[in-house]
Amino acid sequence: MAYMDGFVIPVPKGNKERYREVAAYAAPIFIEHGALRIVECWGSDVKIGKTNDFRTAVIAEEDEEVVFSWIEWPDKATRDAGAERVMKDERMQPKEGEDMPFSGARLIYGGFEVLLDAKA
Repeated sequence: MAYMDGFVIPVPKGNKERYREVAAYAAPIFIEHGALRIVECWGSDVKIGKTNDFRTAVIAEEDEEVVFSWIEWPDKATRDAGAERVMKDERMQPKEGEDMPFSGARLIYGGFEVLLDAKA
């Protein structure tokens, strides 16, 4: 059964293209290590909630947008092994003097078992 890693990330609005570049660089590395699909979504209609919302969850600032993304894996075992290899992959190591285009300290992520997958 498929397994998903989900992410919610605050990204400065001015870093949208840089974020897309970093995501496009990393996606084939995840696929090489077993991921089936990587989806990155830039917030365009993220409303402020009365109790909680995506922006509050990641403590997004006024000049930031929320990115919602997920990585689809064939199963949890493939994800566990693949994610470990991705983190050890030399291509994924930060390059000296290069900053990430988002705040990793406020990134929210987790692994999820697929409960329902309905398609048109």
